[in-house]
This record gives sequence, structure tokens and C-alpha cells, in this order.
Amino acid sequence: MSFTITSTMSVGEIVTQFPQAADIFKRYKIDFCCGGNHSLTEALAEKNLNEEEILEELNTAYTKMKAMNTETTNWQEVSSSDLIDHVKETHHAFLNNELPMLGQLVTKIYRVHGPNHGYLADVYNHYHDLSKELMEHVIKEDEIVFPLIKSYEENPSSEKLEEVKAAIIELEKEHDKAGDLLKAIRELTNDYELPADACMTYTTTFQRLEALEADMFIHVHKENNILFPRYLNK
Repeated sequence: MSFTITSTMSVGEIVTQFPQAADIFKRYKIDFCCGGNHSLTEALAEKNLNEEEILEELNTAYTKMKAMNTETTNWQEVSSSDLIDHVKETHHAFLNNELPMLGQLVTKIYRVHGPNHGYLADVYNHYHDLSKELMEHVIKEDEIVFPLIKSYEENPSSEKLEEVKAAIIELEKEHDKAGDLLKAIRELTNDYELPADACMTYTTTFQRLEALEADMFIHVHKENNILFPRYLNK
């Protein structure tokens, strides 16, 4: 279905309808996951970006995508059960594998390069806070909240819906906390700018931190802007 992106649409809605918009938003450092409920006008004003130019870029990219018939999954049309399975098999699996390995790299560059780059102490502390937060968050979703949502889908009740809503509100708070830690790491590293004496481990660590951030943006978008509103809006 074709549509026109307008400035009154929320950034989360735009990415839901046009997933490739995430690439444009990431380039301009626009938060479309935890900040997905903000209108495009609000998001652009916060970054002092030209609304007319960004709107044109978004709509041009959407038109090109439609002309190329690029295959994309419309997550709005995917059942909650299938979306949950996708999040677990894709994003949670990534976190379970990546967080421990990346933690070792962050620790290594802090120990080796920390004396010459003081900010690495804060990167180390923020990363390990983030890793602990995310590992606990994934367990909570996999073992408690996602089964609760699936149970509601199979046998709906007003009592169960209220349980789901309360659990989702807590998850969104945890998303905000993780988002704040990721932003802090990006600021500390000056957008992952490598120092002149960066070794291969330093370079790899920054690349993987940025990849973690990118995956989290998409991960949280699918939950905050697609899955969770199905229950919060009931």
C-alpha cells in the first residue's frame, strides 16, 4: 500500500510503514525506538534539522523502494505470536551471543588503553551496566512477559490483559534505561571516533558497539511501536 510521509506522523509509525526509513533516521541520529512516539516535526526540531528537506528525502526513498519492489516484512501484519518468535530468534539470540563477547573486548581496551584514554573507564562501566540490564531484560521477556502475551492471545480475559499492560509498561521503562546507556556510550566515544593509536581490538570493539546500538534500535522499535501498542491501546 502506497502512502505519503507527513510531518505529523510519528517517527515510529514511519519506520513501521517504511522500514528503510530507519537508515535515514540513524544517519541523522533520530531516535525511532524509545522516542518513536514523537512526531517527525518534534524529532527534527530537536535536532535542528530542515523539515522540508528530510520529508523530501524520506518520500523520495519510499518512492524508489516501491519502484524497485523491494521485499520488506510488514510487521504490523504479522501475528503477535510470530513477531515474538522473530524477536527471540533474531534479536534475543544476537544479544545472548554478542553481549558476553563484546564485554570481553570492552574490558580489554579499557585495561590496555585506559591510561591514555580516560573516557574508556566510563565506557567500561556503562557497557557492563547495559549488558547486565539487557541480559535480565531478555530473560524477563522470554520467560515471563512473552509467554503471558501468548497466553492472552490464546485465552483472552480482562484480568490477563491488565497483567500484560503492567508488564509492558515495565519493559518500556527498561528500554528507556538501555537507550540512555547506549546514548551515553555514543557521546563518550564522540560517535565512535577512533583515536590515532587505535589498535585492531579498539577498532573492532567500536564497530561492534555501534552494531549493537543499531540492532537495539530495530529490536526496541518492533516491541515499542508494533507489538506493545496492540495491548496498551485496548
